[in-house]
Amino acid sequence: MIPIHEDEHLLVLEKPSGLLSVPGRGPDKQDCLSKRVQDRYPEALIVHRLDQDTSGLLLMARGIEAQRRLSKLFETRQVKKRYVAVVSGQPSQTQAAVVPDEYGWRTIDGPILLDWERRPLHIIHPDGKASRSRWRALQNSDSASLIELEPVTGRTHQLRVHLQSMGHPMLGDSLYAPPDIKVLSPRLLLHAQELAFVHPFTEQALAFKAPVQWSATWPFIAPQP
Repeated sequence: MIPIHEDEHLLVLEKPSGLLSVPGRGPDKQDCLSKRVQDRYPEALIVHRLDQDTSGLLLMARGIEAQRRLSKLFETRQVKKRYVAVVSGQPSQTQAAVVPDEYGWRTIDGPILLDWERRPLHIIHPDGKASRSRWRALQNSDSASLIELEPVTGRTHQLRVHLQSMGHPMLGDSLYAPPDIKVLSPRLLLHAQELAFVHPFTEQALAFKAPVQWSATWPFIAPQP
């Protein structure tokens, strides 16, 4: 797998939808982004993950010290992550009472807990871990909305759970969308589009983008040329 950026300390890659970030359980779940990268960069180590069905930008460290420093950036919320998604309905109407900031961003707060009886599903529950997401609408139609998202915290399935809890599951979501919403897309319409941070060795400000051509109207995914 060819990175979109590489230096002596880190790699930035674009993961396709359907590929695991790290190996799963069982021989059929060994193919993953980390192993593909390690075939070319044996010293590469995972720093964070994307869900299997989520596509987009992912960062890997080259060596233990780089992994330690990059992990610290994530732990202290010094990495800016921005996603784009297509969701059912119009969340701006659902949250009409929430006044957006000057840039159009609204906030979703909801503690997230693993649903042990239905794992890997997660739910909003008072006993869950505090979770916050920011979002704003980019385009609306009668049936769907193209939105931009920023996870303030980093819980498993956070963006998917927060939007589903509002009544606006993501199109193509096999875990959280009802059948009539899931079938609207052949894949989960959630993509990690932007990643920005200060390089932990050089102190250079880095920013990467991997845009997608999605829409709030059919066809939701632009045809490939």
